[in-house]
Amino acid sequence: MNLTKFSLMLVVLLDVMGQGLVIPVLTTLFMDSESGFLKPATSVAARQFYYGMIMGVFYFSWFFGAAYVSRLSDFIGRKLGLLICLGGGFLAYVLTIISFSYQSLILLFCARIITGFTAGNQPIAQAALVDLSTDDSEKARNMGLVIVGVSLGLMAGPLLGGVLSDKNILGSFASMELPFYVASMLILCNFLLILFSFNNVNFKRRAVTIGITDVFTNLWAVRHRPAVIKLSIVFFFSQITLNSFYIFVDNYLFSRFQFDTFENSMILIIFGAAMALTGAFLSSPLMKRFAPKTVVITTLLVMMAGVFVFMINPVPILSYVLLIPIVVAFAVNYPQMITLFSLSVDDSEQGWVMGISVAIFTLGSGIISLVGGQLMAINIHLAFIVSMVSGLIAFVLVLFFWRDKTMK
Repeated sequence: MNLTKFSLMLVVLLDVMGQGLVIPVLTTLFMDSESGFLKPATSVAARQFYYGMIMGVFYFSWFFGAAYVSRLSDFIGRKLGLLICLGGGFLAYVLTIISFSYQSLILLFCARIITGFTAGNQPIAQAALVDLSTDDSEKARNMGLVIVGVSLGLMAGPLLGGVLSDKNILGSFASMELPFYVASMLILCNFLLILFSFNNVNFKRRAVTIGITDVFTNLWAVRHRPAVIKLSIVFFFSQITLNSFYIFVDNYLFSRFQFDTFENSMILIIFGAAMALTGAFLSSPLMKRFAPKTVVITTLLVMMAGVFVFMINPVPILSYVLLIPIVVAFAVNYPQMITLFSLSVDDSEQGWVMGISVAIFTLGSGIISLVGGQLMAINIHLAFIVSMVSGLIAFVLVLFFWRDKTMK
């Protein structure tokens, strides 16, 4: 892997690292009455509501950023698009540190909005990796690098959050703010790496002809592409299958087994490790050996079964093991779906279609974040039930859509 591909994978890593860093910290801040961020008298239902809102505002902001910023990169170049996003991410971390210091829910909301909007760097990095691909085989390998970046980011985030905020490990040096200081410095390093090592491939800058309203018109353009429409619908429900589980797994384990921040961080570290190993050694061979329909159907079935077993498990320590098949299935499903998105359009629209895929991912995540917080307040298993139902819907849609000649 050359320096250019490494810098692009690092973009994805740091982008996802923020999620792995934030989720266990926010779970403790919002759900633990002794954290001090919310008033001790705040009800459990209200805490679930705030948690869902803070997660939802991030994903909905990411929805707009993915649709707009990634498309913008088709005009101004991948490099400038990445630099804009990394700069925004740095600012968001600074605001997060301030919000923790002053226990300001409003500032934290603002930070999450900025983080979400500038998270458009992931589809830009994906599009840049597609630009660097010389054939379909290399494209599949490069999409595997995206999964590796996502996976390592999921490990790095909770590792930073769990260690740097734990006073049992770092003593008085530990704080909720410290992980975000380190993360902001890493983003600054990635900014410099992209600035000096990455060059656009065969790119000629064009006058920007898109505006704010094009966030919607870019998405509406899928109506002219039947294959993208069918992929988008299946992708929407398959991502809810994963994210309804992922977004609330720490919340669930805190509520059912009283997992603390470090224990919840370990869950996400295992999550990321399983994704990294699958992305590096399993995803590409399976995609080459089996037809896309077989890969998508099988992984959906494994995710549904895995969530069910995880939900009925009564032993806390087994949660770390039962997580693995769910993650492995997703780590194969995701690059297969992204590769299909890429193959559904020509080279001039790779930025657009990657933006569409991430916009669908974030739209589903935003919806389930808002709804899931309310569902968790009713019953902590409901978010997982939504996950399984969504997987079943995606499964049925694949069986129906793959009969069409456009998909074949």
